[in-house]
Amino acid sequence: MLESLVPMIIFAWRDCIMSTKVRATIEDLYTLPDKAKAEIVDGEIVLMSPTGEMPGRAGGSIYVSLRQHEGKTRGRAYPDNVGFRVNLPNRESFSPDVAWYTGPSRGMKFAEGAFVFAVEVRSEYDGPIAEQLMAAKRSDYFAAGTLVVLDVDLLGTDVIKCYDANNPDNPRIFRRGDVADPNPPCPDGVFRLTNYSVSGSASIEDKTKSVNPSQ
Repeated sequence: MLESLVPMIIFAWRDCIMSTKVRATIEDLYTLPDKAKAEIVDGEIVLMSPTGEMPGRAGGSIYVSLRQHEGKTRGRAYPDNVGFRVNLPNRESFSPDVAWYTGPSRGMKFAEGAFVFAVEVRSEYDGPIAEQLMAAKRSDYFAAGTLVVLDVDLLGTDVIKCYDANNPDNPRIFRRGDVADPNPPCPDGVFRLTNYSVSGSASIEDKTKSVNPSQ
C-alpha cells in the first residue's frame, strides 16, 4: 500500500516545487548588482551584456540626434539602460538602446508604459539566434504600443531596417547614403524621428568603413 503511494507523493512534491517558483518583479531590477542592464521576460530576469565601441557610439549618436528634436515633437529622447515598465503577458519591462517616450516623467523610477519609437543596435556577434530573439522582441514592442522600431546593423549591407507597427513584416531598408522617406505613413511626426535617427546612425556608421579593427 505504501509503495503504491510513493509515485503520487513524488509527483505532488514536484508540483509543489514548480508552483512555488517566484516570478521576477520590477523591484528586482532596481536591486541588481552594479545596476546591470536587464529586462523581465517570461517572469525571469534576462541580463543584457555590454556592447562594443562602435555599436555604443552609434546608439549614442542616434540619441544625440533625437535630443535635438525635443520641443519639435511631443516627447523626450532616452539613451541606453533606461527601464520602461510594461504590462504584457510575457514581459514586464523593456530597456532599448535608444527610445522616444511621450509619457509622464516618474523621476528616479522606471518610466511607465511603452515608448513610441525604439532603436536596437546590433553587437558584433549577433547571429541567427539573435535574429529570432530580435523578431520576438519587436513583436513585444508593437504589442506594448511602440509605433516604430529601428534595427541598426553596422556590419550588414542593410544598415538600418525600419519596422512599422502597421506593417511589421515588411521593413523599409536604409543603406549607406540613403535618406529617410520625407513622406512617411506614420502619425504624429514619429517618422521625422527616423530621419534624425538615420542621419545620426550614418554619421557614426560611415566611419566604420575606414576603421582598421587591428588598430
